[in-house]
Amino acid sequence: MNRFARGAAALCLIALAGAGAALAQAVAGLAGERQQISYVVGMDIGRSLAEVGPDLDYASFERAIAHAIGGGEALVDQEEALQLGQALAQRMAARGGRRVPGMAPGSVPPPVDPVKVGLLTGHQMGRSLRPLADTLDVPVLVQAVRTVIEGGTPLLSTDQASEAREALERHTRRQAERMAEANRIEGQEFLARNRAERGVFATASGLQYSVLRAGSGPRPRPGDRVQVHYRGTLLDGTEFDSSYARGQPAEFGLNEVIAGWTEGLTLMPVGSHYRFWIPGELAYGRNGSPPLIGPNATLVFEVELLAIP
Repeated sequence: MNRFARGAAALCLIALAGAGAALAQAVAGLAGERQQISYVVGMDIGRSLAEVGPDLDYASFERAIAHAIGGGEALVDQEEALQLGQALAQRMAARGGRRVPGMAPGSVPPPVDPVKVGLLTGHQMGRSLRPLADTLDVPVLVQAVRTVIEGGTPLLSTDQASEAREALERHTRRQAERMAEANRIEGQEFLARNRAERGVFATASGLQYSVLRAGSGPRPRPGDRVQVHYRGTLLDGTEFDSSYARGQPAEFGLNEVIAGWTEGLTLMPVGSHYRFWIPGELAYGRNGSPPLIGPNATLVFEVELLAIP
């Protein structure tokens, strides 16, 4: 057996061991509200992933969910994720009897690595589940995903599933209220300190800004379209959006964005570079913008105004 074959065999054994561990952890009954909520969330995810199921390794899926919920980065790099996503779309189309995108009629889609499918889909799901990090039992959730995909009998009846969803809604509302108040207080305290910093200005609405580079062009009006480069972060430095990362500027109307942007951009001459601190009420308010922007979160933006097209 050559080195490649030995390596492949070892990977196969690891995958089988992981699958066995997942089966050994399966529960026969659900103990308490936490497991019931986890299971009903898993049932819903299982329905959404039904077409991916034949290509999914559950052990790597579970690992990636837990990793992402804990704030971990993707376990599959961006280029590979794009290729894998395209291959999965082709395989799902073929299984569903639909036209296979990017392939001639009658073509057979290429195989995919189930472990990497698990890592990719698990990370995507885990990111969306971060707000429920303290609520979910991940192995129980994945057990429900597997049961639904494989056509097994769920541990929750229809009525029990409805009760679990109601419990989840109550928990989510309580959690959102606590987070909204904590974010409001944190934002107020930060802005009070920040306003005293040299070079920081504040408007009557509560928007704060500093001039990183002065421009000499015209200022946009509220109904104008603008072309900008920008980077948005939370107060702890977590980046949630960036035109720089995408490699191209953004263009939009000032009536299409949050109030803090509409007000802030009208202060900027073309060619300038500002930093904005935007209170929650001028950003996404009590709803936030899940999964990264919580309710009442104060946001920080660096913005370059490139043009008024």
